[in-house]
Amino acid sequence: MDAPHRTSPQLTLAVLALAGISYSLMQSLVAPALPVIQTDLHASARGASWIFTAYLLSASIATPLIGRLGDIHGKQRVLIWVMVLLFAGTLLSALATAIVPMIAGRIVQGVAGGMFPLAFGIIRDEFPRERVPGSIGFLSALLGIGGGLGIVLSGVIADHLSYHWLFWLPLAPIALAGVGVALLVPESPVRAHSHINWGAAALLSAGLAALLYALSNAVEWGWGDARTLGLAALALAALVAWVRVELRARTPLVDMRVMRLRGVWTTNLAAALLGSGMYTGFVLIPQFAETPVADGFGFGATVTGAGLLMLPLTVTMLLAGAAAGRIELRFGSRLALLAGTLATAASFLLLTLAHATRGEVLVAGLLMGAGIGLAFAALPNLIVEAVPADQTGVATGINTIARTVGGAFGTQIAGSVIAASVVVSGGAPHERGFTLAFAIITGLLVLGTLAALAIPRRRAPELALEPAAA
Repeated sequence: MDAPHRTSPQLTLAVLALAGISYSLMQSLVAPALPVIQTDLHASARGASWIFTAYLLSASIATPLIGRLGDIHGKQRVLIWVMVLLFAGTLLSALATAIVPMIAGRIVQGVAGGMFPLAFGIIRDEFPRERVPGSIGFLSALLGIGGGLGIVLSGVIADHLSYHWLFWLPLAPIALAGVGVALLVPESPVRAHSHINWGAAALLSAGLAALLYALSNAVEWGWGDARTLGLAALALAALVAWVRVELRARTPLVDMRVMRLRGVWTTNLAAALLGSGMYTGFVLIPQFAETPVADGFGFGATVTGAGLLMLPLTVTMLLAGAAAGRIELRFGSRLALLAGTLATAASFLLLTLAHATRGEVLVAGLLMGAGIGLAFAALPNLIVEAVPADQTGVATGINTIARTVGGAFGTQIAGSVIAASVVVSGGAPHERGFTLAFAIITGLLVLGTLAALAIPRRRAPELALEPAAA
């Protein structure tokens, strides 16, 4: 009997890329427009902050669970439902005229964060061996590319259209990607013969929710506030209990034996530290650019102008992500990650030492985009190389969460430093706050480079991948 027809890898990758960029745009598209949304919805500052925080929490909690559901029930099947949820959440936010339905829509959107581990698993299972690293790397880079593009587009849309268009415009590509997944993406034959450990899932969700909520409010509450410390303690207790449950479970949600592998935990640590750099860059560079010149620094840019300042960074990230596959095939994913973390650290060092002109910030942005694009492309490949095929979804999901948690930590540390530099007389941040924040992130990225150095060496041709299904 002839083998069933399988969609070409090029077409499958195009559909998965459209789905990935549709999701990744939503992670940052609303951030620069939050003041506009707050005003139009007559919401409090706390309520408006939940438009972003709810999305972050939802994505972090759902990503490993969605990845594991795909490992068990079929990645393409689960990805279809993820696209349906992304469309529904975006439509609800587009229609929202009050803060509660807006936040509800963002929660539903965040669940779609699980599409990336599903897509990585489909590529591993379906693509020819030699095409796996480049394809996974390109999709992973879309997480950063979409985030940068969202910041660029947000100001233009918010300045010329209503906030509703931040959600109406992405609906068409989301719908097109969903139809493409249903019709053109093949179902992967690799399945985990297991079931979801819902007790472990609840503990992991509680731990992540408490940790991210504490980080999201640390600047406002203070790092020594009882609420911050209490939530941090709750997060630690829940995550420790989660690890204990997983170690004893016959069918763990996340196999701790896999997570203990040196190639896995070092890659996750590097991902967290690199995430602190990317997300902090997305926040600090526009904030710095929008600072009035009268304050003695900054460029007095509009939201649109600050977004356009991020455009070269986004373009460089796209180019580096597209080239990452060839680089990894020649030199290996470990060296690609090392180069990426070093370039990103160098960009923040440049921002620490020189940020007086737009040209200096643009050069740093170009370096940052190249570093993040290259490093983000390498991260999931290192995980895929290190774990069994039936753990791909959940393992890459944990790696994605590591980036998000690292990003939340980095942005809150930077926010605390800048808040502490506020000039009492004028109530505005001081330049030294930005300088110190850039320096701290430089230090975190140097640690990320050390984590990348600790990843075991593996020659590029000896990828630990199982053959693609016929």
